Amino acid sequence: MAERQLQLVTFQLGQESYGIDIMDVEGIVKIEEIRDIPNAPSYVEGIFNLRGEIIPVINLHKRFHLTRLEMTEEDELLSGFIIISLDDMQLAVIIDKVSRVVTIDLDEIQPPPQMLTGIGAEYIQGVVNRDDSYLIILDIRRMFNVRELQALETIA
Repeated sequence: MAERQLQLVTFQLGQESYGIDIMDVEGIVKIEEIRDIPNAPSYVEGIFNLRGEIIPVINLHKRFHLTRLEMTEEDELLSGFIIISLDDMQLAVIIDKVSRVVTIDLDEIQPPPQMLTGIGAEYIQGVVNRDDSYLIILDIRRMFNVRELQALETIA
């Protein structure tokens, strides 16, 4: 039965809830000190050191023109980076608020509507209806093309 399911790490960016395959997630960390990088693309916040590894920090708010979530002090405690692993490279993605790990049936995933706010449909694997809202499943392999990844690797 498990092969018909997908485990997702869910988080909030702006008003929307997103999920990414847990197999692509290395971990979730609190926001660390980020060092700026001259001439980096605008959505690259900089780099930070995680256990001796230099990791580029991606700001999806800037990349997809999303508005940051208005944060309470409690929300601040849940903000940070999700460390994702793409091929042999690690990236940190800034999130407003980590939610939880959820297991969904593959049958629940619907194709993305053509007009979702912010992130383009080409980066979305699908959408799952949840109680009173929906969860957008991101396809992180499509979010960063090979050229961008090579540029980010050079930065790191």
